[in-house]
Amino acid sequence: MSAMETTMVKGRPLESPAQRTLRHRLAYAARILSEGGHDDFNQGQVSGRLPRSEVFLIKQALVGFNEAVPSDMIEAPVEPALPHAPSCPPELPLHQAIYRRRSDVNAIVHSHAPYGILIGAKGLEIEALSHEGAVFVDALPRFTETSHTILGFETGDAVARTLGEHRAVLLVNHGSVVVGKTLREATVLACALERACWLQMLAAMLPHHAHSTSTPDDIVRKREYIFGETSLKAFWDYSVRTVERKMPEVKAWKAS
Repeated sequence: MSAMETTMVKGRPLESPAQRTLRHRLAYAARILSEGGHDDFNQGQVSGRLPRSEVFLIKQALVGFNEAVPSDMIEAPVEPALPHAPSCPPELPLHQAIYRRRSDVNAIVHSHAPYGILIGAKGLEIEALSHEGAVFVDALPRFTETSHTILGFETGDAVARTLGEHRAVLLVNHGSVVVGKTLREATVLACALERACWLQMLAAMLPHHAHSTSTPDDIVRKREYIFGETSLKAFWDYSVRTVERKMPEVKAWKAS
């Protein structure tokens, strides 16, 4: 039995403590993404799995990031040939393909955040204008085979191939995909990517003149320190506190 599978009690599945924790953290991640500028009606997804599991949880199709609750996180198989709940989002194949290709990935964020869309559409390259930019310099490939919704596994696998070993990919005229070894990493980096794209767009609108960027050595140091594990935890914890201040109803999840 995998870590995400459950036992049956009185004909109903009994959720494991680890799965319950993941479900709640995914709901928090959805709210954090909303605060980070990733809302687009009910579009976009966040998903997560326990390490080495062949199933994962994903935000259901009909709710947006800013309204998602733990019960909106639906279990789905990594294997595309297996059946899945009808409430799973249409872009489920995108997540399945990445999980199949990347055993190190345990969380995925796909969104239509506006500045990421603009950077992809304008063909601009992220520069190390900021700490966030340093994370994605020469590490942000573009998927151009289609700008349509990722509805089939073959297309999802093409996105996964373009992503390669990177932590993010731009879907040109569509959005972005950010992955992480943990849900915390994927969520924080998705917010960092949108801020990096926003700053890049601002820079592109300024009168043309020379500007400075971080040195190659500083880029490496920023990736290891400012966006290392300790900092990612601090950024996640801060984001959770922000969500709890602005959306106090989420505090009830801890008792559910």
